[in-house]
Amino acid sequence: MSRFPRTLLAASISAAVFASQVQANEAIVDDSVQELPAIDQCLIDEPEAENPNQQPINVEADSLQAVNGNKATYSGNVVVVQGKKRMLADNVTLHQQDNVVVAEGNVTFSDGEVKTQSDKAVNNLNTDHVELTNTDYQFLCEPGRGEAAYIAKTGKAVYEIEDGTLTSCPEGDKSWRMTASTIEIDQNEEEATFYNPRFEVLNVPVFYMPYMTVPIGDTRKTGFLYPTISYGSSDGLELEVPFYWNIAPNYDLESTIKYMEQRGTQWNNKFRYLTGVGAGQLEAEYLSSDKKYPEQDNRWGFQFTHDGILDQSWKFRIDYSKVSDINYFTDVDSNIGNREEGQLLQEAEVTYRSASWDASLLTRDFQVLTENGNLPYRILPQLKFNYYAPELMRFLDFDMVSHVSRFDTDDGSKPSATRAHIEPGLTIPIGTTWGSWTTEARVLATYYQQDLDGINLSDSQYSGYNLKETTSRVIPEFRSHAGIVLERDAYVLGGYTQTLEPQIQYLYVPKEDQSEIYLYDTTLLQTDYYGLFRSRKYSGVDRISAANQFSYGASTRFYDDQYKERLNISFGQIFYLDKETKNSTAINPDAEQTNYSAWAVEMDFNYNDYLFYHGGIQYDIDSSELQLGNSTLEYRFSSGYIQGNYRYVTKEYIEQTVDLDSITDGDINSITRNGISQAGLLAGYNISRNWNASAQYYYDLTTDEAIEWLAKLNYIDDCWYIGFTYSNQLRSWVPSFSSYPNSEPNYESNFTVNFGIVGFGTNIGSNSGLESSDGSNNSLGYGRPFFLNN
Repeated sequence: MSRFPRTLLAASISAAVFASQVQANEAIVDDSVQELPAIDQCLIDEPEAENPNQQPINVEADSLQAVNGNKATYSGNVVVVQGKKRMLADNVTLHQQDNVVVAEGNVTFSDGEVKTQSDKAVNNLNTDHVELTNTDYQFLCEPGRGEAAYIAKTGKAVYEIEDGTLTSCPEGDKSWRMTASTIEIDQNEEEATFYNPRFEVLNVPVFYMPYMTVPIGDTRKTGFLYPTISYGSSDGLELEVPFYWNIAPNYDLESTIKYMEQRGTQWNNKFRYLTGVGAGQLEAEYLSSDKKYPEQDNRWGFQFTHDGILDQSWKFRIDYSKVSDINYFTDVDSNIGNREEGQLLQEAEVTYRSASWDASLLTRDFQVLTENGNLPYRILPQLKFNYYAPELMRFLDFDMVSHVSRFDTDDGSKPSATRAHIEPGLTIPIGTTWGSWTTEARVLATYYQQDLDGINLSDSQYSGYNLKETTSRVIPEFRSHAGIVLERDAYVLGGYTQTLEPQIQYLYVPKEDQSEIYLYDTTLLQTDYYGLFRSRKYSGVDRISAANQFSYGASTRFYDDQYKERLNISFGQIFYLDKETKNSTAINPDAEQTNYSAWAVEMDFNYNDYLFYHGGIQYDIDSSELQLGNSTLEYRFSSGYIQGNYRYVTKEYIEQTVDLDSITDGDINSITRNGISQAGLLAGYNISRNWNASAQYYYDLTTDEAIEWLAKLNYIDDCWYIGFTYSNQLRSWVPSFSSYPNSEPNYESNFTVNFGIVGFGTNIGSNSGLESSDGSNNSLGYGRPFFLNN
């Protein structure tokens, strides 16, 4: 017998008697004692015989009566075993002339996936026709059970059920069930058809449909998904009804109708596909005639993503998003982006890769979502070519990266440009189990052709520039980095293994006047401990920062006797041999400068797997000020956790490391006056087996206002769930933050209810909308400290 799908209906009729193809006269009476699995044990992972129906049949009974050529009757505690299949009955009779087997009286059947109990079972061995009367069934490998007044197997894989029910609730729990007057199952099509189905809660009908089809097995099925009801101060009562369309095995579409009391009806769609050249999805959202913001009229947004590989050499990637207006994410809840988005990416790339080289063609544009935001440069296009020759000679690697890029912008006050860059490099890598030493020499050659027609070079934004129509730049770069790993047994902290991992790097890049070059795709990189050992201060190649410096630092780690890391501390800074190379990117250029950078310190701590800490700081020794810092302390216990965190960034650090032009037109006062100083408190608790709760609260110490808080209460039963969520989020400042402190915060509160059934493919936390208690769906999010893979 082939394995039946583990679903409601196919399982309910898999009581199709144990010996559908084996003649009863082949059965043998075996009085030996066999060690058999329990009849209600899941055996899906047990190996299956190549032809299960040809396995021998073992029968035990209190008595046997046989009439030669007529019938044979086993009576009293009959036990029949064939492979995984077991049957218990009061009587089992074989009618030899008709070749029909009849089991009567407390008929219990199990095939390792489903268990059935019937008053009577009849199996015609000639036609494979099976009939079961008054049957209770129960899945053995997943939640699910049901009842049926009559079950008939009318074909090889076709079944008919009369007065059948289905529920994932355990025995005695009447929370919900599905009933139908007639159910037809086609295992070949993996589909079950319900006639007159009714959904009942506590045996009370809730809704009725004249006709419904559902998938059996793992087949996806077209139909409605669970609805979501919520209430918010911004949009009023909300109702979401999703519909899933299984177009083909490699295509599907989820379409959701979302009604918002104060906005109107929004139509959201997600189309997914899988083809021979990759996978992707298209998301589209449309809100017709926004009633709350009538000046915006129709609101829409879409996103197309694709990733694929062809013939193991070609790689394709697309990420294109666009919305109807710059306030879309502020006014509309969207799956495409969030309210923190300052711009949307519109990018496509095709790459060819071989063993020693690769080439790619890239186009990139942006949709700016701020009123006064600086229009970024788009790349139309960029052609890259990279060559790799590892082990060109012993202890010598060679590589070369190059590209040609075309930059353009809708901002008429900025130049467009074509840039060609080539960068060959030689590397000498030396490594052992206890250390490494890598020396690298590169040459960075770049040529620019800049279109300066109509550009007012006397404008303030070109202060310090000396732009030229054509210019070129050749800069060498030398870098040598070494590190070792020392280990010892540390007894001070009680029997730990301690490592000390010092590292040092020398970096030299000669100073070059680059005022003839404008910035197209280049910005200053943020710094931390690991950034001390980078060779570049900027992303992109429009600026190659001069360097003549040593970076030095060390990490120390403590491991317990199970080699589990319990503590690590990393610290380091840069010593500038040439102080001028520091002043060009100093956070506080007006302060008296030394030859030293800020100290960067990182720390992680795990005490006995219940107290966790992560923290990091950057301390500027010139101004004796903390540039930035973050700290997270979490206490975990058997039923939950509680976490406090804090983050701090100075206003000066933001100005130096963030590309403000792309989001605020260079005005930092429109987003902050005193930098960032925010504290958060998060907690999650499993109240009982069924109940769990979580809460989060974030507060801004610079404005003395709450940023957001969120509370959840979830109930998860054996066969159903319900979740309640309340959130209050800072959405904007009225009239705007630029007028702070004479502006007021504008909050939006929402109350959401999610509910559904458990079992039959329900995935709590993703499809159901019932998130786990870590509360990771708010804008700031949950981050677990010291989350290492050991």
